[in-house]
Amino acid sequence: MCSMNTTPSGTYDYLIVGAGFAGSVLAERLATQLDKRVLVIDRRPHIAGNAFDHYNEEGVWVHRYGPHIFHTNAQRIVDYLSQFTEWRPYEHRVLAQVKDQQVPMPINLTTLNMLYGLTLDAEQGAAFLASRAEPVDDIRTSEDVVVSQVGRELYETFFQGYTRKQWGLDPSELDKSVTARVPTRTNTDDRYFTDAFQIMPRDGYTAMFEKLLDHPNITVALGVDFAEMRERVDYRHLIYTGPIDEYFDYQLGKLPYRCLRFQHETLDQEVFQPVGVVNYPSEDVPYTRITEYKYLTGQQHPKTSVTYEFPTDQGDPYYPIPRPENAELYRRYRALADATPDVTFLGRLGSYRYYNMDQVVGQALATFEHLAEAHAADAVASPVESRAS
Repeated sequence: MCSMNTTPSGTYDYLIVGAGFAGSVLAERLATQLDKRVLVIDRRPHIAGNAFDHYNEEGVWVHRYGPHIFHTNAQRIVDYLSQFTEWRPYEHRVLAQVKDQQVPMPINLTTLNMLYGLTLDAEQGAAFLASRAEPVDDIRTSEDVVVSQVGRELYETFFQGYTRKQWGLDPSELDKSVTARVPTRTNTDDRYFTDAFQIMPRDGYTAMFEKLLDHPNITVALGVDFAEMRERVDYRHLIYTGPIDEYFDYQLGKLPYRCLRFQHETLDQEVFQPVGVVNYPSEDVPYTRITEYKYLTGQQHPKTSVTYEFPTDQGDPYYPIPRPENAELYRRYRALADATPDVTFLGRLGSYRYYNMDQVVGQALATFEHLAEAHAADAVASPVESRAS
């Protein structure tokens, strides 16, 4: 068993800051594959990072930091995580509240037929969208992406208000990558994702992380800050998954993030809404979406729990804001990181990039391979010292 939430002592091969996906996957690999002694710390009082799930006071299984839905096309990521969890199938569906209707999101044939009172088939749907699309010569912003695909009316209905709430910026001020992630379909497929693997950990994310970190070489200390811990323990190499600008004491300025405020409510009814997530794109509504977790977890319970999401500028950093000036500031921090020996930066915050969960796992596994190669090279270069350590 790993030592969980203990007072660390002694010398560690690796100090890992952050017990989310990036840090926990690396801890598991270093401990099991290289027999390294690893200390994982997190300033929060729990493991699993933003994927943390638990049973609330009413016994309803919830995600504390909003919905986390696992989807990937990478067999190797599923194979790796399957060592630590069994799965249940889950295909995520999202509706958008448009006036008095709830219509499928992303936009599909059903969305168009419901909004406009039509009976289009796939070919007619494609022609309908093409007739409304506005050509954009140089697609640079999120507005450009959507307007060039579906026209201004659908852009204003589904994207403009939602994006302004989510990011605190107009889509015309955001990089094209923000809305390029959301497809438009001319069939009736109402799944939010089309990945080959759409699954949820059967016993939850927290249980999966407990197994990831369950090794005698791994010590976990929770509710502690890196600033204090770095002075209290000895370690040879640092894995840092926190904000890269915070590590460097913001010496080049702060990297902007979008934060979230969650309003959790448990209701004395079995079901609240028809799908797991309903989006509210109108700027007249202060929140962006409502999540009902029983769809995600499959839990049977006489009550249900929902979460309202309110984007904000204050709180824990969630989303790096994709604008050219922010990317440039990150590049300057990246140069500092590259010049800092024995420190590895990764994860969403360490890379200042929005990653899905499977992408973070992939990044952590690739990082481990690099560390393992360096370890092997060191062992060849100094075999006596390697045996002694």
